[in-house]
Amino acid sequence: MTTAPIDLFVSALQFRPDGDVRVAERQMTSSESGAWQIATFHVETNADVHADHWEMHPEAEEAVCCLTGGVRLYFRATTPGGTEDMVQLQAGTAVIVPRGRWHRLELNAPSDLMSITLRHGTRLEKRTGTH
Repeated sequence: MTTAPIDLFVSALQFRPDGDVRVAERQMTSSESGAWQIATFHVETNADVHADHWEMHPEAEEAVCCLTGGVRLYFRATTPGGTEDMVQLQAGTAVIVPRGRWHRLELNAPSDLMSITLRHGTRLEKRTGTH
């Protein structure tokens, strides 16, 4: 193993069930590795955070951390015709997205974000209308 610095804006860290930590390519969709992923992103626009898509992680909660800037994290309504819940994240704050809860992001400003979750089974769904 080397002890060289790892650029977290280029690579992800995967924490595997056997205790190994590996540098890996960032994956935003489902992964069969069984590893928890820590990924960091610099985002400039809503397109960078798939604001037009809902995301859901069926097998684990997700920590969404705002390192710099600011974002709004929306939770899809849980009932037909219901309203979205929204959490404002400023620099240095985080929110835990419950397992199986559909969510999406919108930017208040260019931001550095960190996501920590088990990506296995992750689903994306195009946002339609206001639900």
